[in-house]
Amino acid sequence: MASVLSDPSTLYKLMILYMLNRVKFPLKGSQISEFFLGKGYTDFFTFQKAIGELTDAHLITEEKMRSSSRYEISREGSDALGYFGGSISDAIKGDIDDFLRENKIRLRNEVGVVSDYYKSTNSDYVVRMEVREGKNPLVSMEVSVPTADQAEAMCANWQNENQRIYAWLMQELLKSSQDV
Repeated sequence: MASVLSDPSTLYKLMILYMLNRVKFPLKGSQISEFFLGKGYTDFFTFQKAIGELTDAHLITEEKMRSSSRYEISREGSDALGYFGGSISDAIKGDIDDFLRENKIRLRNEVGVVSDYYKSTNSDYVVRMEVREGKNPLVSMEVSVPTADQAEAMCANWQNENQRIYAWLMQELLKSSQDV
């Protein structure tokens, strides 16, 4: 197995697969790179190359949003990790496991709130906002606005205000059903 790791980029790819395999939700590229750069495993450009090669090889799947990408391990990636994962040292696995354990709630919350927008065919902007638990949306809505500035503001505010908006929406919808 030592020959598998003769190229350091192979180790980085296996580490990314291991990390994605250890969580039950997708991770943003910035979250994964936070681990790699924070621990000094590699530089940003080498990390980006490894993510790109894993995506191109269909070992991970990528969901692109306006300002970030979310990654999940694919079935092929799981198979590759099963075959080559023993090449990752226990110390590296421990570093990854510690990072995920210490940051799990924050990581899950960061990827659970999704907002993006696009220009529609009738020249307005459609803002899509979601709160997800894993892959399942708890709340999902689309709102049309006339300008890109408004769409960007809504996306930014959704990140900060989603819990309050969700609570208000549930209260209002339940109140309406009790009045009938």
